[in-house]
Amino acid sequence: MKKTLYSLVAGLAALLFITSCKKDKTLSNADVTPVTNLYAPEDAKAVKIPSGASGSVSFEWEQAHASDNGLVLYEVAFDKEGGDFSKPLYSVPSDGNGLYNKLTLSYSDLNKVATIAGAKPEEIAKLIWTVRSSRGVKLSASAAKRVISVQRPVGFESPDAVFVTGSATEGGADISKAVKMKKVGDGKFEVYTSLKAGTYQFVDAKTGIIKKYSFNGTRLVEDGETNVTGDTKVVKLEVSFNDALFKSTEVVKLGLWFSADSKIWFDLNYAGNGTWTADNKPIVFHQESWGRDERYKFRFTFKNADGSTTEQYFGSTNRDNSAATAATAPSYYYMVPVDNSVYDYTFKFNHDLDNKSADIKVMMNADVAAYTHTVTLKQ
Repeated sequence: MKKTLYSLVAGLAALLFITSCKKDKTLSNADVTPVTNLYAPEDAKAVKIPSGASGSVSFEWEQAHASDNGLVLYEVAFDKEGGDFSKPLYSVPSDGNGLYNKLTLSYSDLNKVATIAGAKPEEIAKLIWTVRSSRGVKLSASAAKRVISVQRPVGFESPDAVFVTGSATEGGADISKAVKMKKVGDGKFEVYTSLKAGTYQFVDAKTGIIKKYSFNGTRLVEDGETNVTGDTKVVKLEVSFNDALFKSTEVVKLGLWFSADSKIWFDLNYAGNGTWTADNKPIVFHQESWGRDERYKFRFTFKNADGSTTEQYFGSTNRDNSAATAATAPSYYYMVPVDNSVYDYTFKFNHDLDNKSADIKVMMNADVAAYTHTVTLKQ
């Protein structure tokens, strides 16, 4: 009895499914009325998109009707002011995968539409929008349309990766050798590199569709190149896409600072790719009443745009540490900006190094998980 009941239910479900499919196929060709009235936003609405802010704009309209009283699908189309929507700049289904007579369009997507319309950051794009209704096949365009003015934010949509390329860079004009910048925050990237006479620009990819950026003063701008003159210099380049900011700072030198002596023991030489080295350097701990002191950190000297210099210490993420050993994890050597205190946030040399020589390497590039350094006993 149960088997018969199950077979009957299964057969009925299959019949309903087939009938539904045939019915949907027929309904997809039903006539749909065009949308008559647009409700929101009001005509000539002005929208200023804030930099880095989340938000949206709501588009609403009167419902359309299908000749068979079935469900209607909607999409909103955008075009430049004066356009006829024959080739819209952008179209998107309404909320609910096209089922609702409402569209919640994010600031990010609205910024994309303004960008497609040709507006640069902070410029205003005058757009028109309308609604097209359908049963999934034939679109019924509304005769109603409205204007919306969109002012793009000061910044850019942040790319997933950023590279520096050009004749002035370490990788040269060959974009396949572009130097990758390190992501250090939301929309923020930086790189320690050298620049020689020539040109350079920032790109978001090495292949495919590539967006290019340069700078004008302290502002990041689309396209263009930056000229470099004079001798080769080591620099720190910083870009922030959210607020379109750019900064270039010359790196004068990097030294190993020994706490007990409260001075730089020796400078490291720049070796390319954000890396500094010092080879075969003597390591002699400081004798204290309680034992041998082995604490150290690093100090950068930067040259500012006005010619003044700034010192920045890089040390441990920990305020205090045990001495390094052969079993110490690589993360022990990670370097972060720290204060100029004598003994806090310092590293401690492996005790095997006392009265020996060592090779020191500092790596400030995108190849490492975090800015770091190594200390290798010289045999």
